[in-house]
Amino acid sequence: MIGILSSVQSITEVIPEVIAGSAAPLIFLILALIVIWNCKFRSSPPGPSFCMGIGPIVSYIHFLWKGIGKACNYYNDKYGEFVRVWIMGEETLIISRPSAAYNVLKHAGYCSRFGNEFGLQCVGMRENGIIFNNNPDSVKQIRPIFMKALTGSRLQNVTAVSVASTKAYLERLDQVTDNGQVNVLKLARLIVLDINNKLFLRVPLDENEILGKIQNYFDSWQTLLLKPHLFFKFSWLYKKHEENAQELRMSMKNLIMKKRQSIAESEKLEEDTDFATDLIFAQDHGDLTSENVCQCLLEMMIAAPDTMSVSLYFIFMLIAQHPDVQEGLIEEIKTVSGDNEVENSDLPQMKLMESCINEAMRYMPVVDIIMRRAMEDNVIDGHYIKKGTNVILNIKRMNRNEFFPKPNEFSLQNFETAVPNRYFQPFGSGPRACVGKHIAMVMMKVITATLLKKYKLHTLDGRTVDDIKNINNLSQHPEEPQSRLEMIFIARRKANP
Repeated sequence: MIGILSSVQSITEVIPEVIAGSAAPLIFLILALIVIWNCKFRSSPPGPSFCMGIGPIVSYIHFLWKGIGKACNYYNDKYGEFVRVWIMGEETLIISRPSAAYNVLKHAGYCSRFGNEFGLQCVGMRENGIIFNNNPDSVKQIRPIFMKALTGSRLQNVTAVSVASTKAYLERLDQVTDNGQVNVLKLARLIVLDINNKLFLRVPLDENEILGKIQNYFDSWQTLLLKPHLFFKFSWLYKKHEENAQELRMSMKNLIMKKRQSIAESEKLEEDTDFATDLIFAQDHGDLTSENVCQCLLEMMIAAPDTMSVSLYFIFMLIAQHPDVQEGLIEEIKTVSGDNEVENSDLPQMKLMESCINEAMRYMPVVDIIMRRAMEDNVIDGHYIKKGTNVILNIKRMNRNEFFPKPNEFSLQNFETAVPNRYFQPFGSGPRACVGKHIAMVMMKVITATLLKKYKLHTLDGRTVDDIKNINNLSQHPEEPQSRLEMIFIARRKANP
């Protein structure tokens, strides 16, 4: 018994010594982990707190509720130029710092885009077309066909076709005019769709019917893009959007059938084949599937009515708001082309027109966000970006940087000197830059010049672009219907000097 007590006493004397000896390393380890965690936290971009998973849920809801563009503006305004949030549970960076955005655009490791795959499947974009196609092999086959259609020798016809289409619809201006008020958005959409058809498809179509389907398609696309996987478990939730996409795709398939018939009936193919013909030949050679051909044509046909027409609307509004700019443009047009129609040789001389279009795209960008996904680990402006991270470039906020003399105003002074690419990216740059940027600038110059030759532009009741209610989701565009979106066109011969 005495021996047992003696042993217990020895153990009780040893335990405190053991605890004291092990406590120091344990405390040191805990402190080290705290230091490492704090250092990691400080080096990561600012943004909403994770807070046991509540932060990712709240930020995702913000994007679903406000729309992508508005949510990006909110977080950049609150946390700065480099922000970390979560979308669909995935870490996402919102960047409006010009140097960082430029690095992302130029880097080959950011060639992929992100979005819900079920949503992309519903609208036909998953591994089809070019806009949201993340299959490298597919993009490698498709992009050259787009490049051929939108660059090089094929640009030679754009000016003449744009003049003809613009004049044709101006002669039928009464079709988009009510009580002297012109529905400019519809006018621009009709013009650019007609130009697209003449350049890339060349078959008869019902412009009004196609335009309605294009608008429904775009609305469904931006609605489904970031929806959670759970949304697609219930067909009644997305059925309407799937039908909208199918209606436009069916129209494209019918147009392709008409094009095939036209090719078959032609005694001799034109030396300069159009975009639709190139797609059909690629399918016949086994390079593209019929679904991919349909989606490529669809994306080519929606690009201008979907974005360029809204850009033209903002351009016309801003010109009307600034009479000095409008008169300066008229003088330039008269000096360059006189009473003749605009020609290819005139375009390089329209410096003021180019500055005006660039400034309108800077001040009111239609494509005001660019979505990317990191395909490899990288470091941007000191921030570690791991593979798989989503990246959204906030182009609108980036365009309002201090490089421009008047960043928060529409002013041609902002383009009096050359603007480096890192400060102004209306069409993106790098491997996934917009392939239609050159043709888009030609079309906007020609359409605007042709319109101004004939009409003087006025806003309705002094309305400005700043008081238009815009939807700012996948792109920035006026909410429709909305009162006072129309404009007044006064024939030049009747306008006061």
